[in-house]
Amino acid sequence: MSDTIELLDVEPPEPQPEPQPEHGDPSEAIRIFNLTKRYGSLVAVDNLNLSIPRGSVFGLIGPNGAGKTTTFAILASLLTSTSGRALVAGYDTQTAPYEVHQRMGYMPDVLGVYDNLRVDEYLRFFASSYRIRRSEWPALIDGLLELVDLGGKRDAMVDSLSRGMKQRLSLARALVHDPEILVLDEPASGLDPRARIELRSLIHELRDMGKTIVISSHILAELQEMCSHIAIMEAGRLLAAGPPQTILDQLGGSTTIQVRFADGTFEEHTVADTFEQVQLLRRLVEEGRNVIEFRETGGGLEDLFMKITEGKVQ
Repeated sequence: MSDTIELLDVEPPEPQPEPQPEHGDPSEAIRIFNLTKRYGSLVAVDNLNLSIPRGSVFGLIGPNGAGKTTTFAILASLLTSTSGRALVAGYDTQTAPYEVHQRMGYMPDVLGVYDNLRVDEYLRFFASSYRIRRSEWPALIDGLLELVDLGGKRDAMVDSLSRGMKQRLSLARALVHDPEILVLDEPASGLDPRARIELRSLIHELRDMGKTIVISSHILAELQEMCSHIAIMEAGRLLAAGPPQTILDQLGGSTTIQVRFADGTFEEHTVADTFEQVQLLRRLVEEGRNVIEFRETGGGLEDLFMKITEGKVQ
């Protein structure tokens, strides 16, 4: 163990009466009411109202300056809002920050790792910070390193890790206290293709564990594969929220389907929704045509994003 940081063998504090959630809807992991954050004349978040379903993978989409990181920092109780409020698992981020911290894991866009520690020391430090009993550390750290596939790096110095490994270590840190909600700010930023695939697989695994995951990213195609719900922000304002296909249907959007046949020919068909996709495929098969590829080439998150946003910056 390096002697740069002393890890305290702390005991959990004496039990105190636990504050009760203010918002009792069990279907919501996060609820945001009229949230506004101003910096002088700059409005970073402008009257945001948003509901994030429990158990969802929720993508927050927007260009730089849209207000995503500010929103995440308020959810993590790192910033106070100018007006409005946010509830995480029913607890107010401003009046009950301790309860929020116990229920949410936050992975910021800046890693903030401690380079003079080994990987296991880094996780021990945060286990100590969350007042987890020392006797529980070995099993906890073993499980986290296995989950993020860093078991072979236990004794490596943090500053020797690749960016992808540091991202996975940062995620392990956010999971130390087994939170029910994860907020991940641009977790794939700067990663190579292999590291992005590994991160996406890990997010799928966390979703299957029942966690609610809120994630922002500029890589819209990846969000489309992961997210059950999305919200699109621009210049601090919410433009749309809900399941991607529902938003597309409400906007009257269409999807282009590219079909490739066994004889080497291609066709493109425009459909309005998933039902029409199914009808198209059924008709082609009933006609005896040998379909070997049937895929969307339009109508995804990128098309939706371009349709809704106007390119505004703050």
